[in-house]
Amino acid sequence: MTPISTDPGSAFTLAACAEMILTDLPFAERAQRIAARGLKVEMWDWTTKDLPALAALRADGVEIVSMTGYTQGDLTTDDGAARFLATAEESLRAAEIINCPRLNVHGTGLGEGGIPVVANAHPSPGDWLRAADTLRSLAELGQRAGRVFTLENLNLAVDHPGCPFARAEETRALVAAVASPHLRMNLDLYHAQIGEGNLIELCRDSQEWIGEIQVADVPGRCEPGTGEINYPAIARALAAMGYRGTVAMEAFASQTGEQALDEFIRAFTVEGGQDS
Repeated sequence: MTPISTDPGSAFTLAACAEMILTDLPFAERAQRIAARGLKVEMWDWTTKDLPALAALRADGVEIVSMTGYTQGDLTTDDGAARFLATAEESLRAAEIINCPRLNVHGTGLGEGGIPVVANAHPSPGDWLRAADTLRSLAELGQRAGRVFTLENLNLAVDHPGCPFARAEETRALVAAVASPHLRMNLDLYHAQIGEGNLIELCRDSQEWIGEIQVADVPGRCEPGTGEINYPAIARALAAMGYRGTVAMEAFASQTGEQALDEFIRAFTVEGGQDS
């Protein structure tokens, strides 16, 4: 079967995370294979990558549009917030090398297996205020650099037990409190399905604050079509409500990476942005 590519008339910019598919290949080759399908590329830890080599791939059409925006720290403790902002500045310098527009963050650093470095599933009112202050400073860093930080929701039940500010409604509240175009939501629908559900209404309620949307199916965290989420219906609803941003697959491949990309592209190709 011939691999399919993105339709330039589709409503969304499509991207795929190169950390989770085609993992038998070197990272740069994964990025090239994703870009050859007409998709943008996302990655996690920039400290493990050859950034000048990735920057050189832009001439071949490889665009990295999201990367991790910090390497240490959290939003609420004195030392943690200081390290969070300091490593965010380092991340901005890395983003400049590869011209990456969005940098992704969480409520706390994530350790081995996605376990939060500072577990706090029920933040206090003081934690909320401190987190908003830290994110306000983060948005100011983004503004000075001309880049956008995205705050990602996670799930507590399966992947990230104890992570603070994990629910999408919590990340939305923090982003809304900061009210800066340089801090947006990374609305991860895989995590949201596990923790909240009602995904179309969640998208509708959050659309003012969304910087990008990430997807994988539930259960299993594989490509669309392998689980319970009706992603074609979500795609049509997103287009109908006027979303025109990035949708990124952050998922494992149930079969091959190329087949996973096929299913993702099929699910999120909505011609001309019409609800059809």
